[in-house]
Amino acid sequence: MKNVCYDCDSLHISRKELAYTSMPSRHTHDAFEMMYLVSGQLYYFIGDKTYQVVGGVLLFINANVPHQLVNAGDAVFERVTLLFKEEFLHDFFRLQDGGELLSFFSADFHAVHLSGYEQTFAEELFHKMLHEGVHKQIGFEQYQKVLLMELLLFMNRKVREADREQAGSGASPTHKKIYALVEYINNRFYERLTLEDLSHTFEISPSHLSRTFKEVTGYTAIEYINNVRIKKACALLRETSWKVLEICERVGFDSLTHFGRTFKQMTGCSPVRYRRRQP
Repeated sequence: MKNVCYDCDSLHISRKELAYTSMPSRHTHDAFEMMYLVSGQLYYFIGDKTYQVVGGVLLFINANVPHQLVNAGDAVFERVTLLFKEEFLHDFFRLQDGGELLSFFSADFHAVHLSGYEQTFAEELFHKMLHEGVHKQIGFEQYQKVLLMELLLFMNRKVREADREQAGSGASPTHKKIYALVEYINNRFYERLTLEDLSHTFEISPSHLSRTFKEVTGYTAIEYINNVRIKKACALLRETSWKVLEICERVGFDSLTHFGRTFKQMTGCSPVRYRRRQP
């Protein structure tokens, strides 16, 4: 089947909750692409490689490389899509070698797991870029360029440090069970979830679950649960006026102290300070 090629704007960024994509099964863009999965789990085909991607994974795709998203279970997922052309950063590339800055797009792997703190860092950059594009205040395009440069510098360092583990290619039956578990957590993060309960529900011993979950996702099960909860809390802090205690309870924490400590570990600040920092 022939690939469909799309012409892109010099910069495009969007954040959406979806159950399916309107893109054809296999396509290319004439721009560099980053796809960050906020929550959910997907299959992604990039070139000749296959990835099973969970929340917190950032994919990077070189221009004109065929790729395809597959959401086999039709479950809702949330993603950020960023596309840009090299010409968008020409103002900066006069001062330094743009080819080197973009070289990580040519790596022989296409995905990196971000830690909780790194996810917060990347999501804040995406949020600011989206905010600038919506409100278009004076100098918004220059600020978007600065934010994109910061993201590219971060990704250069991250990719250089990565051990080049593909994000879950070649899933075994046990791995598929872990992805079902990921979906279960995404849908029930607000409930009481313990390792023992999850082990019983999915008929995996606690030790095997812990080991395999870490192998497949890059997180322990508890780290992943907290990660999903804190991401939802961040969204509620940005988008509602609910009290911190109410948000704490709605995302599944039974202790305000535990919520505050976990939130600060993942974001670097308290929930109250996070809300005050929002534009």
